[in-house]
Amino acid sequence: MSARDGDAPRDEPVHGDHSYDELYRDTADSGGPPWDIGGPQPALAAVLDHVKGPKVLDIGCGTGDLAIALARRGHRVTAVDISRVAIDLARAKAAREGLPVHFEVQDATDLSLPSAPFDSVFDSGLLHSLHRNGAALDRYLASLPGLAAPGATVFVLAVSPEAGHGWGLTAQELRASFAGPEWTGTDVTKIDVVAETGGPTLHLAGHLLRTTRARDA
Repeated sequence: MSARDGDAPRDEPVHGDHSYDELYRDTADSGGPPWDIGGPQPALAAVLDHVKGPKVLDIGCGTGDLAIALARRGHRVTAVDISRVAIDLARAKAAREGLPVHFEVQDATDLSLPSAPFDSVFDSGLLHSLHRNGAALDRYLASLPGLAAPGATVFVLAVSPEAGHGWGLTAQELRASFAGPEWTGTDVTKIDVVAETGGPTLHLAGHLLRTTRARDA
């Protein structure tokens, strides 16, 4: 999503593992970065009871709240993030609940996951953080068909430019990123993306994309 900066999100996402590690450390005593809201984004929480399984991938998992929520429902979850600090926090959370989530420190634009493909794939705020880096975005999007099994569902939550922070993804850009023949039944709905900044909870204009990996692509 975006980094903590006073009482409002910064103008654009942070990039690079060291930047994210520093961000998680710097905000540890104040509730974490804005996207660390203590649970899955509400728009994703609303779909968790309808997720295809058993194998689920959470890309850009942060401190693991979405991955843990999926594991509570009996899914076999693999979750990756570029920040080692975030992954250490996620592992500790899962261990406290006795949940066997497989967390890994990996760059989403260069994933190596022998357990692929997955029955469901989640991206909660990662795609919109890559959209200003065309090469990284292209690598990430090119990898997704290999991560999703035929018939798998992919969910992408993204902030919209309508949030007014100078970045984000439009519904048209999201649909274009998941066009045929690899993807089918792509749907994009308007949602609120929640952010916590130490003051009032922010509700940012956003989108939730849901698409299916084509069975015959």
